[in-house]
Amino acid sequence: MKVLANLGAILVVVAWGVSFLSTKVLLVNGGFSPVEVFVYRFTFAYLLLLAFTCRKIMANNYKDELLFLICGMCAGSIYFIAENYALEFTSTGNVSLLVSVSPLFTTAFMAIMYRFIPKPNVIIGSVIAFVGVACIILSSGENFEINPLGDIIALSASVSWAVYTIAIKRLTPIYSSLFITRKLFFYGVITALPLLLIQHEPLKLWLLFDFNQPQYLLNFLFLGLICSAAAYLAWNEIMKQLGAIKSNNYLYVQPLVTMIAGYAFLDEKIRILGYIGCILIIGGIIISEKIRQTAV
Repeated sequence: MKVLANLGAILVVVAWGVSFLSTKVLLVNGGFSPVEVFVYRFTFAYLLLLAFTCRKIMANNYKDELLFLICGMCAGSIYFIAENYALEFTSTGNVSLLVSVSPLFTTAFMAIMYRFIPKPNVIIGSVIAFVGVACIILSSGENFEINPLGDIIALSASVSWAVYTIAIKRLTPIYSSLFITRKLFFYGVITALPLLLIQHEPLKLWLLFDFNQPQYLLNFLFLGLICSAAAYLAWNEIMKQLGAIKSNNYLYVQPLVTMIAGYAFLDEKIRILGYIGCILIIGGIIISEKIRQTAV
């Protein structure tokens, strides 16, 4: 089962890594706003999962319902919207790097809450993988400069994902991954709707039904079906099997996948620093797994 979980984690981060390209098509070519893309893809995923879990709507108690609200905000509206709006105040390189800190935050928060000291190989491996991420981002020609407001917003996205990882841990023993994921999408959409309603840009929903431009619908379906419904469902089950820390360390692979996908589909060049980053990420993950860990 652990082998399948590890394989599943790799497939999920591959999907999420490629998702940046599909999102770019909708944002840049289609003119969709970041909030629009998020609300549409999560609504589609929610309705899809609702068809399979429509018998049970509410959680067992209000405390669990509150945790679902926190998960929906932290892994949904806060994470995606903070990540996108940070770009208005700081560079893409800063945002990419700061968002990639989430596995380190997860390890730190878990250590504090559950009062354990992470194994040295986990800390060393995570730091090496993080340096690899920095190399890949630098290889794209991004510059780093301190922009306090934008950097704080980007960092809040990273923290929100770590909070989601901890909150979801309290729900996984009680509810099915299907139910958990559906609730996550619901609260993600509900908390993002006010921003969609007050945005000044006209909505571009009609483009998804313009069959003369099928690229928008195809990329949206990939984001909604694969990167949202299937990937989040799989990820919540993976965290059950592997534990929060081990699962989140796989997130370091996302920039690597995005780099390779950009080379394959957009003819973006891979520079020497990118290859170094690739080696460091893979090496860091191997080092963090060198000593068998108890799932946390």
